[in-house]
Amino acid sequence: MSTTDAERPVLIAGAGPVGMTTALALNARGVPATILEAESEDRDRSGSRAIYVHGSTLHTLERAHPGLGENLVKDGLVWPTRRTCWRGKEVFSRTYDNPGGDGKFPHFTSIPQARTEDYMHEAIDEAGIEIHWDCAVETAESSPDGVTVETSDGREWETPYLVGADGGGSTVRDEIGAEFEGDQSENSFIIADVDEIDDEDEQWPLERLFHYDDPRAGGRNVMLVPFTGGWRLDIQCVEGDDPDELVTDEKMQEFVSEIMGEQYADNVSWVSSYKFLQVMADTFIDENRRVLLAGEAAHLLAPFGARGMNSGVADADEAASAITVAYHAQRDAVARDEVELYAARRERAAEYNLEAAGTALEYLQGDNPATVLRKEAAASLADYFEPAGEYLDDAPYGPHDAPPIVTTGNY
Repeated sequence: MSTTDAERPVLIAGAGPVGMTTALALNARGVPATILEAESEDRDRSGSRAIYVHGSTLHTLERAHPGLGENLVKDGLVWPTRRTCWRGKEVFSRTYDNPGGDGKFPHFTSIPQARTEDYMHEAIDEAGIEIHWDCAVETAESSPDGVTVETSDGREWETPYLVGADGGGSTVRDEIGAEFEGDQSENSFIIADVDEIDDEDEQWPLERLFHYDDPRAGGRNVMLVPFTGGWRLDIQCVEGDDPDELVTDEKMQEFVSEIMGEQYADNVSWVSSYKFLQVMADTFIDENRRVLLAGEAAHLLAPFGARGMNSGVADADEAASAITVAYHAQRDAVARDEVELYAARRERAAEYNLEAAGTALEYLQGDNPATVLRKEAAASLADYFEPAGEYLDDAPYGPHDAPPIVTTGNY
């Protein structure tokens, strides 16, 4: 390894949660890091986006910067009740008397992604890590000795390692010749943020609700999840739906009024529609083992099971571990092996998460006759056989097992 490596920071493309986690995790390991962000510091971060932060992610963030995980827990919330309905009838409900977890952190916290990022920015400032805004990576050329990066502000950078955490449209991914492989959902999904109301007596219960074929939404599947300050409303479109028509102000007011009550009708603060991509890059590293992809630059997942940001944070932490060893290695072969091990582990994790999210997506799209019959049978048995209702409650989120790799986290 070059003796100048220890004098040059690792570069990270992207100042989202994955990029900032990478920088904090490197800093915690004694490796200097600098973030290059394409957008401006005052960029629009509307929409709650990744609201569900797993307990394993909280531990990872706390380890990278003490107090960060604790702040997310203090500002987030843990909803105590899970409830599921089938065509207007409740088939499952369970309320927990404690938030679970290991005593230090609950199983999860529910908080808008913008707030998560705010706390990460505070941690970045405290750690003395620089973010260069309006500084998009335009080219990245790797060699056995490092990476040369050109950015939109006209600068040229030399770095021993580059982490591409620049999202689904990643320039870094394109620059190393990696390509996405996979498909997308058949159905469209509408996602809206609904702000909380002030009147406590009129507030929606603090519960996660999944409603199959909700008659109040024209027979569409509906999910409601609370987060600090409001609610995430997901509506699954059916055949013949035009998502552009359904996301109009008038139609969303109608949906919210029918599903949550008229008191929430004017509280829709953000709405969008998606077809979820299920894709991963054909390689997470470049041929010279100097560039690593993480988060949505490496994989895009349907949101069921909240695997997106959480798996991205796991990518970031493992990328930092691999780079730290490689950064200080006295032998090139050791450095290369560490980067290759990162790719092997995180590619396997991405494959598992894609399969798990895909299982939930296939279940929800409802095309498989056996799955349809299984759901209908479970709904008919739910009044008499609790596991039937539990199956209906749990299945939309996919399996809960961790990826089959050696890891200290779950995703």
